Amino acid sequence: MKKILVINSGSSSIKFQLIRIPGQIVQASGLVERIGLDNSAIHYKSKKMNIADEVPIPNHEDGLKRIAKLLMDSERGAVNDMKEIDAVGHRVVHGGKEFADTIVIDGKVKNAIKELFPLAPLHNPHNYTGIEVAESVFPDAIQVAVFDTAFHQTLPEKAYKYAVPNKFLDEDNIRVYGFHGTSHRYVAEKALDFISRKESKLITIHLGNGCSITAVKNGKSIDHSLGFAPVNGLIMGTRSGDIDQSIIFYMVKTLGYSLEEVSELLHKKSGMLGLTGYSDLREIEEQAEKGNKECQLALVMNAYRIKKYIGAYAAALNGVDALVFTAGIGENSSVLRRLVCEDMDYLGIELEDYKNNVRSTENRIISKETSKVMVLVIPTNEELEIAKQTYELIS
Repeated sequence: MKKILVINSGSSSIKFQLIRIPGQIVQASGLVERIGLDNSAIHYKSKKMNIADEVPIPNHEDGLKRIAKLLMDSERGAVNDMKEIDAVGHRVVHGGKEFADTIVIDGKVKNAIKELFPLAPLHNPHNYTGIEVAESVFPDAIQVAVFDTAFHQTLPEKAYKYAVPNKFLDEDNIRVYGFHGTSHRYVAEKALDFISRKESKLITIHLGNGCSITAVKNGKSIDHSLGFAPVNGLIMGTRSGDIDQSIIFYMVKTLGYSLEEVSELLHKKSGMLGLTGYSDLREIEEQAEKGNKECQLALVMNAYRIKKYIGAYAAALNGVDALVFTAGIGENSSVLRRLVCEDMDYLGIELEDYKNNVRSTENRIISKETSKVMVLVIPTNEELEIAKQTYELIS
């Protein structure tokens, strides 16, 4: 038996679970959210206590230290001694070409993760901070990295290669890497429980502050919306998603922006935030209900972008058995799911409104019985997937 602490550091949040394997028993779990904002909060749940506090959490390091303190608290904690934790499994967004598999973290691995900061500036630095803090707080635990890019190593060359001179792939490794792979892998496996055939064609849709969509054929990723770095594809909380690259040249040459300013704008000031002034979809939906036209349009734009990718991936797969919605927005926003699925009857997608409107944490079907394409909501559990891969590596 192993006790594995999973740390999933996102761009503005940290999810964590302490899981005992075998048995997949969650001994403690929680979420630090809205890091760096005025309304940041920490949620913590164990057999002893359920806590939800709105407290100032200025950065990821502070959030991780608060998690460690709660886990080892004499009254509320889940472990008596830090030595009880056998391993810490870390989600790392970008593994580049160096990492196609889960790996024990050492100095070389950490240096490689740092070198990839420019490719995932909203994530890899926070992932690295999680590793550094965990090494100091849990010095006896094995530190393990699970890479988001690993699931997409099965992309065929026609999907991962860009139409630029070959030397940029051969010499500089510029290609599609893909992200959110841990989530897409987990929900794709769970979706097979609903499909009574060995061969499957799935489109998995991960919608959170970061968003992506994957074409999954027979359990393998064959195409994916995020590419060299996690900024293109779908419209995200603060990231632009797809834009005409000539806009970047125009902003620099004509409007006088520096490249650093353009990067900052596309990563941290665009997406739903740029369209509405809000990055949290819950707030955007509330404002849309109140008649805010910018928020109403942003929701329609968001759904429209997803619909276009569904059409493209249905073509790439030569059909589709199921759409899978997952992650914070995908699991909880009945509004966005409805906007995505409406007027998709040509593809055989028919949503059942009353099923879509039910709030649940269960894996479920929300499409009509007559729908040719099954529409599923499957809550992702990246932490469990990371724990499983960590356990397999250290056992």
